[in-house]
Amino acid sequence: MSTGRASEDVRRILAEQISAGQLSAGQRLGAERALATELGVSRATLRQALAVLEESGMVRRVPGRGGGTFVSKGKIDRDLSRVAGLPALLRSQGVVAGTRILSARISAAGEAAARALRLRPGDLVIDLVRIRLADGSPISVEQAMLPADRFPGLLELPLGGSVYDLLEEHYSTRPKEAVERIEVVAASPDEAMVLDVPPGAPLLSVTRTTTDARDEPIEFSHDLFRADRTRIVVRTPGHGGVARPARTRGRLIELRSQAAI
Repeated sequence: MSTGRASEDVRRILAEQISAGQLSAGQRLGAERALATELGVSRATLRQALAVLEESGMVRRVPGRGGGTFVSKGKIDRDLSRVAGLPALLRSQGVVAGTRILSARISAAGEAAARALRLRPGDLVIDLVRIRLADGSPISVEQAMLPADRFPGLLELPLGGSVYDLLEEHYSTRPKEAVERIEVVAASPDEAMVLDVPPGAPLLSVTRTTTDARDEPIEFSHDLFRADRTRIVVRTPGHGGVARPARTRGRLIELRSQAAI
């Protein structure tokens, strides 16, 4: 049997064990030598299979003493077809949502935020930076900015949940539509530390502008999601025809989402 074929067989066996729950999320696989012997392949062949599994997000390899190969936790579906807070999205998938607030302050809007929120550079915005947790582990870090003069007192409210819920409850404001731009970026050392991933690991960068029922911008945000824990889902209604393939290819995607009624 060729090395390539043997590697694919090992990948398939381990993938089936993970999918069937025989290997649970967070479980450490055995030592390479023992695992290779158990599967009847060389360590080089085993490493090839593990590399493919890691690339697909099914396992995570941690270097150094105390490291090893671990089964990745299940991916979270990030539904961009509707405007919803992340805590509600996590709960709908049976995941325990949590938040760590890194900073919450009033700051001067930079050019990008001012342009998105239709303010002047230097106008005051509510600047909120939070780490979002899924079952206790970080899944994203987000920075949300909102016009300060429109939402006075927001910083005095509990900010561990959904800001959208706070806007509706205290300011009678609901998000109607969001335009989100998605890119794949490499984690910087600081981002890697915050999200518990290796430096250079792929992240999903989501830049969002949200508007209300009057088409006034209420939020400009930038989220970084762990690519190994997140799967993008988009539901597109059909119109009785076949969509034509895009003429251009790239790594930037722009999506427009509407609030669920």
